[in-house]
Amino acid sequence: MVLLPKPLFFYVSLQTDSNLVKIYFTMKLGLIQETKIPEDNRVALSPAQMAELQCQYPEHRFVAQSSRTRAFHDDAYQQAGIEVVEDVSDCDVLFGIKEADIASLLPDKHYFFFGHIAKMQAYNRPLLRAFMEKRITFTDYEYLVDDAGRRVCAFGWWAGIVGVYYTLRGYGLRHRLYELPRPDRHFTLDALKSALRSVNLPPVKMLVTGNGRVSQGAQYILDEIGAPRLSEEHFFAADTVNALSYVVADADRLVRRADGQPFSWDDFTSHPANYRSDFHRWAAAADILLCAHFWSPDAPVYLTHNDLKDSSVRIRFIGDVTCDIQGSIQSTLRASTHDDPYYDYNPQTAQEEPAFSSDRNITVMAVDTCPNALALDTSAYFGEMLMKHVLPELLSSQHSPVIARGTILDKGVLTPHFDYLKSFAEGK
Repeated sequence: MVLLPKPLFFYVSLQTDSNLVKIYFTMKLGLIQETKIPEDNRVALSPAQMAELQCQYPEHRFVAQSSRTRAFHDDAYQQAGIEVVEDVSDCDVLFGIKEADIASLLPDKHYFFFGHIAKMQAYNRPLLRAFMEKRITFTDYEYLVDDAGRRVCAFGWWAGIVGVYYTLRGYGLRHRLYELPRPDRHFTLDALKSALRSVNLPPVKMLVTGNGRVSQGAQYILDEIGAPRLSEEHFFAADTVNALSYVVADADRLVRRADGQPFSWDDFTSHPANYRSDFHRWAAAADILLCAHFWSPDAPVYLTHNDLKDSSVRIRFIGDVTCDIQGSIQSTLRASTHDDPYYDYNPQTAQEEPAFSSDRNITVMAVDTCPNALALDTSAYFGEMLMKHVLPELLSSQHSPVIARGTILDKGVLTPHFDYLKSFAEGK
């Protein structure tokens, strides 16, 4: 039986109205402070959104845990009529963005955040074990999907936008062409667009991979700043361009079947090991690579260390928004941070070197939390998705397939869909 993820604790209040007794199922929901390092400034719900929820669901209570790092300050929540507290131990459901520090986890609660455990990420095995030991119900935003399998709460579109900005900012620094501002906690999409339009961007060719939300966000901002989109034919035919220009290539253009048969999306999804990289021709024609594709470990590596040694590889700047470390693009040696977004990859040694240290190196941007650079905008967007797709179902007394699909543990026990994590949790 599929569980109905509801908080463990709730209370019932009684009201007498014309000799009728009404039962109110009341929950207390808390917005937790972010405890992951490097810090994340995003929030699951803005002050205005929490105030709207309090009006819409007066039978429930909404509080925000005090935080010095989030983009919206404590006083913004207080001014919106939301109580700010230090202790959230009396809350039933707790919402965050990134993984909560294990020491901060409260037993017997229902948590929502991005957990990074369902793909058996080894660094978060202790987090999974803590969920089990503390009898926690945990719902991962990444696996909240509708009946068609589409994610209902995601930051991908924004990651593509910021990925382009960080990439073009780094390109300007590498070649000493211009300086774009470092995003601060209150940077916005409008400010980002204005900054990009204020400089003379280089006449180079950018390859954007993938066609999902990350790629769509990248395409959006490139269109907004007037970068022409090239056809595949024009991309390969033109050695030079007159302005920053881009082309989009999905997996069907980046790989080929090993047996020479035509590409098939169904076959590639089911049997990615049957395919080989066809990336070299793109790498020989692009100046900048913006990685916005989905990649699985079973799929072919697009650019290996050996590939990157090849003198015909033209790319000298890679913005890896997907940040698959040693994944499809093996120059991504590690994730980088907002404070220090860039490092160089030496193709001959396959080692990291200081950013912008040699023209022969490839500069890498691999910030794995790009949307945090637009914390105000992305928080408001994410909160809208929660209010539309998740909170009405959570606060109703009905079973929620959306929440059930995203719930990895129920009171510390793995749910049937995620039962495969049992051996991972045991370290096997």
